[in-house]
Amino acid sequence: MRQSDLRTVYGLLKPANDAHTMGLQTAGGLLSECGYEVVIADERIQKAFSFYNDSSARLVIIDWLRKNKINRLGISYRLDYTDAINMLGFLLEELKKERLLEFQNGPIDLLFFGGLPETCRKVEKTFSGIFTCFQGGESIAESLSKMLVPAKLIPRDMLEVSQYDDNLHQFAEEVIYKKEYLAYDTKSANDYLEFGTGQDTLLKRLEATKKQSAHQTRPLIRAHVGPYHSGQKQEEAILECGSWIKQLASKGLLDILSLGTSQLSQSNFAENWSGKLNGGGVPVNSEADYRYLYEEARPLLMRTYAGTKNIPQLARMYENTINISWHALSLWWFNQLDDRGPYDLYTNLKEHFKTIEYIATTNKPLEANVSHHFAFRGADDLTYIVVAYLAAKLAKLYGIKTFVLQNMLNTPRSTWGVHDLAKSRALLRLVRSLEDDNFRIVFQPRAGLDFFKPDLEQAKIQLAAVSCLMDDIEPRNLASPDVIHVVSYSEASHLATPDVINESIQITLHTIEKYREARLKGLIDDQSKNPEVNQREEDLYQNSRLLIKALEKSIPDLYSPEGFYLAFASGFFPVPYLWGDQDKFNHAINWQTKMIRGSMQVVDADGSILEIEQRLARAVDNLRSAKRTLHQEIP
Repeated sequence: MRQSDLRTVYGLLKPANDAHTMGLQTAGGLLSECGYEVVIADERIQKAFSFYNDSSARLVIIDWLRKNKINRLGISYRLDYTDAINMLGFLLEELKKERLLEFQNGPIDLLFFGGLPETCRKVEKTFSGIFTCFQGGESIAESLSKMLVPAKLIPRDMLEVSQYDDNLHQFAEEVIYKKEYLAYDTKSANDYLEFGTGQDTLLKRLEATKKQSAHQTRPLIRAHVGPYHSGQKQEEAILECGSWIKQLASKGLLDILSLGTSQLSQSNFAENWSGKLNGGGVPVNSEADYRYLYEEARPLLMRTYAGTKNIPQLARMYENTINISWHALSLWWFNQLDDRGPYDLYTNLKEHFKTIEYIATTNKPLEANVSHHFAFRGADDLTYIVVAYLAAKLAKLYGIKTFVLQNMLNTPRSTWGVHDLAKSRALLRLVRSLEDDNFRIVFQPRAGLDFFKPDLEQAKIQLAAVSCLMDDIEPRNLASPDVIHVVSYSEASHLATPDVINESIQITLHTIEKYREARLKGLIDDQSKNPEVNQREEDLYQNSRLLIKALEKSIPDLYSPEGFYLAFASGFFPVPYLWGDQDKFNHAINWQTKMIRGSMQVVDADGSILEIEQRLARAVDNLRSAKRTLHQEIP
C-alpha cells in the first residue's frame, strides 16, 4: 500500500546556519490548509543537521523522523551548493542505512528540496531524481502537485488570481519587452553642499531631490549589497565588496547602500570566528573593515544590519565608522524566537529599547523591521499593520524624529495586489496619524523576499509589476514613495552583482515613470477609486484601531520592554508558524491563519474569519498567563 493511502505527515527541515525560512514556512502553510499534519524541525534538530557529517548528529535527525512518524521530508538550503550536495548525500545514505525509504518498505515516499536554481540543477544531476526540487516561483498548484497533494484536497480559493495583478503583469511585460529601461539614467539631486560628505543625511538628500523637479519626484533608491562565496578568505571578501561598492557609487543610480553583512558580523563582531558557521553575507569583523567600505562608497549614503548581541554598542560603532544613514531594529525578532540571535525575547527587547534611546541622541532616523517578520511566521494583515504602528509610536515617545516605514509587499507571495494596496494605505493612514512638527514618516516600500521567480526574464517582469503596485499605493501623490528598497530581480536565482543591481534600479524607476504617464492619459485605472480596495482599507483601519485600543487599555505600560513582551506572549499578534520557543509562547502560536481570496486572515476551527471582538477577548484572557511567563524571565 502506498503511503498516500495512509495517514501522511510532512516534515520540514533546514540547517541552523541557513537563516532563510520563507520557503519551508510557505510550504508548511499550504500543506496545513490542505489538511495535512506538518512538523517543522526545531532548533535542536536544525543544529544537528548543520553537522551532517557527524554520524551522531545524523541519528538525531533519524530519531526526529521516527518519533514524529514523518512520511514526506522537505529540506531547504539557500547557501553554497557544494554544502547542499554534501548535506543531502549524507542524509540520503543515513536514510538508506536505517531503511526508511519506500523502496526499502520504509515510511518515507517523498524527499523534496528547495534551493537556488544552480543548486537544484546539481541536486537533480547528482541524485538522479531522488529529490523533487523547488527552485522558487512555482505556483501554488505546481507546488502542491510536486508535494503529491491530490487536487481534490486543495481548497478552490487557494488557486484564485486577481484581475488587477494580471493587468500589472501585462503592463510590466510590455515595459520589459521594449527594453527602453536600459537607457534610464536619471540621478537624484547631487548639487547640495553636503552631498556625499560626512554631513550628508537621508533627509537632506530627500529634500534636495524633491526640489529637483516641479512635476514629480524620483524616489531615492536603496539596495542590498553583499557578495559572498563559500571558502573565500575574509580579507578577499572585504576587498571584493569594496570593488562592488565602488562600481555602484560610480554609476550613480543607487542612493543608499544597504550592506549585507554576515550573520557572524551581527552576532560575534570583533571576535574569533574559528569553527563558527558564517551563514552568508560580507564577513565584516573590524572597525577598519567598515571604514574602508564607507570610503569606497562615497558619495552613497550607507547603512547595515543591527547587531543581535551588544546592540547599543554596535549602533555607536556604525555611527563612528559608516555614518549610518539610518538605524534599523527588529524589536521582537533576531533572537531566540527566530534563531537569529542569542538573546531571549525579553532581553532582546531591553537591548533594543536602550538602542533606541541612543539613536534619539544622534538625530538619525529609525526603521523598524517588524511587520514582514510577523508575516513570515503566518501573521495576518491586521497584525502586520498594528506592530508597525506600535514601533512608530514607541520611536516617537523615545525622541526619534524621523521614522522610516518599510512596507514589504507580496508577503505572503500569494497576496493579491488589491489587498497589498489596502493594507499599505491603512498602514500609512494609521502611522501618519502620529506625524507632527517633531515627527516625520519616510515611506519605503519593497518587493517581497519570496516573490521572484528564478527565470530572470520573468523576474524582471515581476519587478516592473511590483513597481507599478508601489506607485498605486498613493497614485495622486507624485512625491510618493519617498524611498524604494529595490530587491534585485536575480533574488531567486543568484547573488545580485553591481550590473544586476543597476539594471534592477533602471527597471524600477523607468517603469514608474511610464506607469505615471499611462495614468495621466487614462490608459490604466485610477486605483484611488477602486471600491474593493477602499472597503478593505477601511475595515483594516478600523480593526487596527480596535486592536491598538485594546492593547493600550489592557497593558498600561505598553511602550516598554515588558509591555511589548506581554503583547506578544498573550497572543495579540498571531504567529502560527513560529519556529522558536514554542512552549513559552503557545498563546502566540495557537491561532489559525488562512489566505482568503488574497488576504491573510485569522480564522476559527471551521476556517471562517474570526471576529475581532472574539480575537481580542481571547488575547486579553491570556494576559495573566503571559505575566507569569514574563516574571520567570526577569532576573
